[in-house]
Parts: sequence; C-alpha cells; structure tokens
Amino acid sequence: MQKGQIKNKSVEQLLVEIESLKQQLLDRENEKSDLEILLETTTEHSTNIEAELHNTNEQMSRYLQQVYSITNAAAAVEAGTFQSHTLDEVANRSDELGRLARVFQRMTEQIKTREEKLKQQVEQLRIEIEINQRLNAENSSMAAKLEVTRELQQMLLPKEQELRQIAGLEISGFMEPADEMGGDYYDVLNHEGLVKIGIGDVSGHGLESGVLMLMVQTAVRTLLTSNETDSTKFLNVLNRTIYDNVQRMRSDKNVTLALLDYQEGRLRLSGQHEEMIVVRSGGHLEQIDTIDLGFPLGLQADIAVFVAQTEVQLHPGDVVVLYTDGIIEAEDILGRQYGLKRLCELVKLNWRRSADKIKQTVIDDVKGHIGKQKVYDDITMLVLKQK
Repeated sequence: MQKGQIKNKSVEQLLVEIESLKQQLLDRENEKSDLEILLETTTEHSTNIEAELHNTNEQMSRYLQQVYSITNAAAAVEAGTFQSHTLDEVANRSDELGRLARVFQRMTEQIKTREEKLKQQVEQLRIEIEINQRLNAENSSMAAKLEVTRELQQMLLPKEQELRQIAGLEISGFMEPADEMGGDYYDVLNHEGLVKIGIGDVSGHGLESGVLMLMVQTAVRTLLTSNETDSTKFLNVLNRTIYDNVQRMRSDKNVTLALLDYQEGRLRLSGQHEEMIVVRSGGHLEQIDTIDLGFPLGLQADIAVFVAQTEVQLHPGDVVVLYTDGIIEAEDILGRQYGLKRLCELVKLNWRRSADKIKQTVIDDVKGHIGKQKVYDDITMLVLKQK
C-alpha cells in the first residue's frame, strides 16, 4: 500500500484492513497446520500401506511356496520319491489349500498301499508261475515215465496169437486202466503143456499199483518156468516176493490174485479174488467163491496156511468168466453199481457165442451202464470157453 493511499484512508478503514490481513495470516497459519497434519497422516498411512503390502507379499510368497509344494509332490509321486511328511505344513492350513494337501496325502497313502499290495500279488503270481512251471515239467516227466510203464504193461499182456495156441480153449481178454497205469493183472502162460491163467487186482491204481502188477506178472512167469506146480508153494513164494518188495517200497498195497491151472479140460483154482463164473453148456450157471482159497498178497510174509484149491471139470461149450471189481462196481451217473447179478445174467444169455463175442458184449454193456460217469477203477475181464 502506498503512502498516498494510506493518507487518504481513515483510521477505521485501516483497522478494518489490518483485521483483514490478520485474518488472512491466521487462515494461512491454519492452512499450514492442516497441510502439516495431512502430510503427517499421509506419511503414517503410507507406512501402514507399505507394511500391509509387505505382509501380503510374504503371505503370498508362502502360499505360492505351498502351492509349489503340492506341485512338486505330484512330480515326486510320479517319480516314486514322494514322502507324505513333506506336505505336513500345507496340510495344517485351514483353507482350501490345506484341504487339498490333506486329500493329496490320503490319496498318495492309498496309492502306496495299493502299490505294495500289487507288488505282493505280482510276487505271489511270479512264485505261482514258477511252481506251475516246475509242476508242468515234473508232470511232463511223470507222464513220460507213465507212458513208458503203460506201454510196458500193455506189451506184457498175452497176444491173440498166443491165446489161439492154447489147445482146448477159446480165450479172450480185456484190460482198460482207469489212469495211465492200471493195477489190474491178467495173463495166460503156456509152459510144457501146462497153462497158467491168472487174474488179479492191485489195490488202488496209478504208477505204484502198475509197477506192483508188473512184479506179479514177472514172478508168476519165473515160478512157472521153474516148474513149480504145487499151488500152495507157488502162491506162498509169490506172496513172499511181493511182500518183501512192498516192505522195501514202504507201501500199503496188496494184491488179490486167482491162479488157474488148465490141462485137458480140467481147471484147478487157487488164490483169493472175485467169484469165478461158470456157465455150463445149456445155460446152467455156477458161481465159485474164492474167499477160502487164499489170502491177499503182500500183507504178511507167509500165507501157506490160507491157500487151498478147488477143481472144475469143463465140458465142450462151458464158459468161464474171470473179472476184477472194476466191472461189478462200475457206477452210472446216479452212483448205481453194475453188479455181479447183471454180469451173470448177461453171460448166461450169451453163453452160445464165442469167447470174444461174450467178452465184447459184457464190456459194451458195462460201458453203456457207466455212460459219461468218470471211470474210477480199472476194468479187466477174461473169458474162457471149452472147445
């Protein structure tokens, strides 16, 4: 304000202007104070925001690390190196990430359990495969041995040409084992005019029974060629041979055996076996029990006291049937046995036919009775017909 202007104003005006200036100064002071307060507040807020941002960054960093932990865990599972405890920190969270980690832990534990179980199953399967392979190899070896023994057994059966050379008799035989090896025995041996006919049954069937049957055949032939004609001595020596071998084998097998000496129409029968069927010319049927004619071979060392014999005179057209229990005990699908009565009736009806026809008729009837039922025992039959 210039001096001329001040002189021209009154005191009141000056006072008013002075008050106005004072007010302006005061307002500026207030504005300055407000600015200082605003600056201070802004600075404080900025500091809080920075702290919050720092905390948020740290939380986000931990969150991302824990997310990475789950990602790394998934890779570890794939690599087979996962350890469940590596997710314990994440699993302690109460949010969705923690829930995800807990689910992942449970899932991987279940997978691990299943993998262990699968490994055990695979190992068990491997062991079973190895066992099966060994068993197959052993079975193949056993089958080969059985086949050789079976062939030997069949080779030792009397041939048709031999049977046709027996003077005075038509003879027809049949043997069919239940397994690869049969335990049944029949033979027809001709030595210096004496015909030795045998039929027997080793208990059970299979390799052991088949081998024992071969022993019987060999021993019978040996005794016959040694000119042993006494029935008691013949059976007792045969029994001792079988008994000693059974003891060595530590076996519980035994043999029922009937031996017939045939010469010029006369039969001498000794040994314990099934009943002998005789159908006379004209159809009259006789059943000869052998229970008191011997004792099963191989059960005790000496059976001489049990051995006896009976004689049967044959006339032209008479038929003799020898058989093992595989025929009369053959079962149909309902478990019904063929039976001795049915066998006797069938032979009686067919006595006029040849020995071979009679044999075949019986075998066909027995097999028809069995049908599709499993055959449990060897089937053996020998038919003699006096010429």
